[in-house]
Amino acid sequence: MTHGVAERATPDLAFRRVLVIRLSSIGDVVFASPLIEAIKRARPDAEIYWLAESTVAPLLTHHAGLKELLIWPREEWRELFRRGRLWRVSREILSFRKKLRAHQFDMVLDVQGLLKSAVLAWMTGARTRIGFRSKEPTGWLLTERVPKNIEPTISSEYRGLAESIGLETDEFSVTVPLSEEARGFAERFHDGRPYVVFCPFTTRPQKHWPESHWRSLAETALEQGWRVVVLGAPADRLAAERIFTGHAVEDKVGTCSLDESAALVSQSSLLIGVDTGLTHMGWAFSVPVVALFGSTCPYRVVPGREGDILYAELHCSPCRRRPTCGGAFDCMSSLTPDAVINAAQRYLSTESATVPVLASFESKEEAL
Repeated sequence: MTHGVAERATPDLAFRRVLVIRLSSIGDVVFASPLIEAIKRARPDAEIYWLAESTVAPLLTHHAGLKELLIWPREEWRELFRRGRLWRVSREILSFRKKLRAHQFDMVLDVQGLLKSAVLAWMTGARTRIGFRSKEPTGWLLTERVPKNIEPTISSEYRGLAESIGLETDEFSVTVPLSEEARGFAERFHDGRPYVVFCPFTTRPQKHWPESHWRSLAETALEQGWRVVVLGAPADRLAAERIFTGHAVEDKVGTCSLDESAALVSQSSLLIGVDTGLTHMGWAFSVPVVALFGSTCPYRVVPGREGDILYAELHCSPCRRRPTCGGAFDCMSSLTPDAVINAAQRYLSTESATVPVLASFESKEEAL
């Protein structure tokens, strides 16, 4: 195998030690999680490692299929660089490279598709380093590259990469293993009182649903007797107060760890959220999901799961990171609270918040 750019992965199951590199984000770690079981089905004796940032570690720590979770100390390196400790940074990088090489990986799967992840793949010294084609200059760092398989099915790009190396993907379901502590936390919180989770927060403004829509949704949900729980990160605390103050929701924004938030999702009767990691977790726990998409291209098929994907496909959709609407974000504002309530009512009884009723998949003509 040369270090030139090979554009097609060669199916070859003659591997034993495998490293998956997906450093972040929450949603993509969830989407990539089926790779672990796909590798295990092909090679039950395989030792699978995962390289990630500490922020997403709780999603992987308790996965039975992983031999070890490796943490990329990105923030430590960044802080040393900021303080001008260049010699120390160099030593830390060389030490980390030595640690990676000591594992003697047979194969590395870079499913991040960025220059930084390709550099880390190269640092392992593995003879086979497979990743996605990318606009970033990753070709010289990888031994083989494959195109992203962009289809309307959830996790399609990761499924495509798995197939390119000869893995069977008939079963390719997202998973989020929880610790016993997190499960216990959620069970105590549930306490026999079903609830709906709201996930309003994400990283880019063009993916947000208008705050007035969330307030209207909360008012209607509470009027119908729903128990509403709002989840988010500490950085979302002010927004949560701005949106939900005066409404009798259970605001858990910024007060739960990532694994506790995941556990709360797992115990919920329904999840309503924007294109964000916590929303995608709903599928992992077989919770019905009403997902709101606008600037990003939605998946439309989630095998074996129930839910609705609401997406107003405008002439400018999806704009991704380059909105042309001057901040109007019509793609999101056009998804009305009434439309969301109507979708949600397919999964919850409107007569009793304590008896969740699942709609039949066949009856939802526009779902997924």
